[in-house]
Amino acid sequence: MIKSRNRRQKIAAAPAAVRLQTPAHVRWATLAILLVAALILSWGMYAAGRNAGIPDRIEPPREERTETGPEMERLSQSNARLQHENDELRIKMAGLDQQLQMDQAARQDIASQVKTLQGENTRLKEELAFFQNLGSAPGKTGQRVSIGGLKLEKGKLPGEYRYSLLLVQSGVRGKDFHGNLEFAVNFQQNGEKMVQSLTSNETSDDDPSKKFDVSFRFYRRVESTFWLAPDAIVDSLQVKVFEKGETQARLMQTVNLSL
Repeated sequence: MIKSRNRRQKIAAAPAAVRLQTPAHVRWATLAILLVAALILSWGMYAAGRNAGIPDRIEPPREERTETGPEMERLSQSNARLQHENDELRIKMAGLDQQLQMDQAARQDIASQVKTLQGENTRLKEELAFFQNLGSAPGKTGQRVSIGGLKLEKGKLPGEYRYSLLLVQSGVRGKDFHGNLEFAVNFQQNGEKMVQSLTSNETSDDDPSKKFDVSFRFYRRVESTFWLAPDAIVDSLQVKVFEKGETQARLMQTVNLSL
């Protein structure tokens, strides 16, 4: 009993270990101080290495630097030469384009002249045949007037029309023929057939007459232009020849529109 009592007293008398718990803010402050110290140490090592001669960036070898200069100069010269050649080619192309336009205009002008000459040639042939027929007609010694080469054609503009004819006095031509002409155009408009008399270009607005005065001894060529509405469809043109002082036409002729 005495031993067990002494043992309990020794156990009761043993010292107890007490651990104090560190606050959280103290631990975070200590960690921050350690991080700052690590950063300062790292920066100091970097600065020491830089001062010791460690380069910040790797520079190309001296041989590469020396070769880059001539190569850049060669490329620059080649670029300048190509630009100069392109400028010359552009100038040549502009000149060729202008020459081509001039050639096309000249070709069109020549084609227009050829067409005009062909029409004039055809007209002269028709007039020659007309004169030959008049000269070879037997038994016509009296004075009379004939119409030859009557034509009606479209003009270049919408509603424009052109006509032409040749008046010839055959037989004994001892005196001039004095008379006048009357023209009437037959056309369709809005589904209706219509007739319109043509006014002489030489007739004034105060003169209501629509007759074309003519005077000639051998022959007289008559040609003119008239206008109608663009939607009008022209069928034919009629011409009457009157001798001065007469109310009855000496002759009359009709021609259809040439297509």
